[in-house]
Amino acid sequence: MTSQSTMSQSAMPQQTSITKEDILRFLLKQGTANAGAIAQHLEVTPQAVRRHLKNLEASELIEHETSQAGIGRPNHVYQLSRKGREHFPDQYDQFALSLLNTVADTLGPEQVSKLLKHQWQKKAKEYREKLGDAPLKDRMQVLVKLRQAEGYMAECYPAEDAAKDAPGLSAFVIAEYNCAIAHIAESYPTVCGHELAMFAVALPDCSVERTHWLVNGEHQCGYLVKPKADKQAN
Repeated sequence: MTSQSTMSQSAMPQQTSITKEDILRFLLKQGTANAGAIAQHLEVTPQAVRRHLKNLEASELIEHETSQAGIGRPNHVYQLSRKGREHFPDQYDQFALSLLNTVADTLGPEQVSKLLKHQWQKKAKEYREKLGDAPLKDRMQVLVKLRQAEGYMAECYPAEDAAKDAPGLSAFVIAEYNCAIAHIAESYPTVCGHELAMFAVALPDCSVERTHWLVNGEHQCGYLVKPKADKQAN
């Protein structure tokens, strides 16, 4: 009797333990989601997720919008609040922002522009040297690791739509779900253009275009990287 009871218990699926951090990271990547979608991704019950969501909303780390689809309980769709986004690594740029403001106050805005331009050119050169001339897929993986080391929650994946348009040609998307220089970008938005130019210099045989932009209210910054027409993808 005891052995059967033990076997029955061991055969039951185990409830995965989740934390509030798991939910925050999922919403950071996904943008918006309801409790059911979060529960399915984290492999827990919606009830377990809702308990965390209630606490996260009380802490002002998330917020929700309500939609009504037919008869039944309203559907709450959750997303990170501004405070929730600031929970992730983007705080260390406060010192840099303060420094740039000091330069602007003492030497003028044009000196800030020169300083930022010099900085992105220097980083682009460093990226170029570290990426080398490996196949594009390998270079993209190295680039993502460099960005992660700088505080970005970044990932890279094949661009399926681009592959359909040009069969046999490799194309990739870089997605960054937070901005390690968020406060600087808010005060000096030209740095976002510098980021785009930096990727283009680091990948000279590719075209780089922005697909998503946190500054525009989207939940990520995205860049489409494609080999130039006169280059053969590796």
